[in-house]
Amino acid sequence: MSARTGFIGLGKMGEPMARNLLKAGIPVAAWDIIPAKVEALRAAGGERVESASDVAREVVITMTVDLPEVVTLLEGPEGLLAGWAKRGITDPILVVMSTVSPTAIRQFGLDVRASHQVHVVDAPVSGGDIGAQRGTLSIMIGGAEADVAPLEGHFAALGTVARHLGPLGSGQIAKSCNQIIVAATVISLAEAMVYARRSGLDLAALVELLQGGLADCELLRQKGWRLLQHDYAGGGALANQVKDLRFALEQARMIGVPLPGAAASAEFFSGLMAMGFADEDHTAAQRIFETLAGEQGALDEQ
Repeated sequence: MSARTGFIGLGKMGEPMARNLLKAGIPVAAWDIIPAKVEALRAAGGERVESASDVAREVVITMTVDLPEVVTLLEGPEGLLAGWAKRGITDPILVVMSTVSPTAIRQFGLDVRASHQVHVVDAPVSGGDIGAQRGTLSIMIGGAEADVAPLEGHFAALGTVARHLGPLGSGQIAKSCNQIIVAATVISLAEAMVYARRSGLDLAALVELLQGGLADCELLRQKGWRLLQHDYAGGGALANQVKDLRFALEQARMIGVPLPGAAASAEFFSGLMAMGFADEDHTAAQRIFETLAGEQGALDEQ
């Protein structure tokens, strides 16, 4: 059995991930800023907690929006540092599974290792909320080998593919690659759907054909229905897509690699954010192409 585990962040991804850890027989103490989510996880077999400090275990996994939220969770009398000290836990492993800046996670890891002997591993995931529910995520891991090795059971419970790619920050660079491809693919799918609809094609039949050819992809299988039904509620928020692309562009500037496609995608989605669609699924990219095609109301709130 893997180490007793704390889990922070019970959102669309975090909640099913925590449940999958429990199903795998890993004891979990989970916390979220929404008490109802904490109670639901406790009812599923998790330990009772009242604050972030209560989840301080040998291993703590965070699934928050970005790294600043993780930093905040460490400090104060109700923070993780206080919880680890109270329990006499030394050298804990902190696993950051959300998508954050490669540069920031490296510096964060150095800082908390030097000041508090906290060992940081970055392990962002791909597969969306469906992958989180099914336990079929792809997990991209960065960190010291000695810190990653004890997490094998955790990653096996959460995903079907987990690869240790190198030192801290390597997982985030891999996730940047994933997001560059995802962003471009979403835009291309949205563009193709509007082109096909205006040409009079049966879109359901088209999607079936695409899934049988070289254009098939996991994104089309998971989210093609959103494009067909114009249902952009939930899913992967536009704001997160932009955040992730900015991290990729930041890293690319540091190493001198031009990313014109990623830059164009970031501008495209930033425009949609400015129009008020930041919380919609990134398939809302379709709104832009519908408007360009003269379809009235495509950019109206729905």
